[in-house]
Amino acid sequence: MSHRQPVRHPSAAIAQARSRAAFRQAFLLVLLATALAVVVPLRAQEPAVRVGAPQAPGAVHTVRQIPEACVRLEGSYAQAGAAAPYALQVVPLGGACQPRARYVGAEQAQPSAAAGWTLNDVVKIPEAACPGREAVVQVWRKSGADAPARDGQGQARIYLEQGREQAAAGASRLPQYSAVLQAPQGACGN
Repeated sequence: MSHRQPVRHPSAAIAQARSRAAFRQAFLLVLLATALAVVVPLRAQEPAVRVGAPQAPGAVHTVRQIPEACVRLEGSYAQAGAAAPYALQVVPLGGACQPRARYVGAEQAQPSAAAGWTLNDVVKIPEAACPGREAVVQVWRKSGADAPARDGQGQARIYLEQGREQAAAGASRLPQYSAVLQAPQGACGN
């Protein structure tokens, strides 16, 4: 009896090489998709910095609206020689706005990630009279009370007495917003 080696056809070797290449490509694609699934949510937590139009001293401008809290943040650069170079104030929105959140001043809220606040927005406002000088406003958000628990049918049910209790504690359960101003430093030209 003679032992013969099976003869491979060249097309079988080519098919096997293609199969290995396809496996490597699929493996790398899965690896890349997994890496993106981890990195993208981390980057989504960092708000993009928005740069507003340059503002002249004394011109009042809207920095950001917070419709959930029915307020608008307005700012203005001070005239030369003023004590504070930039002023930020909170202005209530008129009309029939129904707040779904509260605005809390930065002094009272002291927003930080360690205290459970999330940096929601960063807005830079350049000064028109002084290129390179800008005020920075950070808008922070803190979530309100957790959503009600789901029952066996997957529904969030609130009964009359629970609703009354929640309405009595209403303000503390609402989401909160706050803004921190980083005023420009130094005089113009420095």
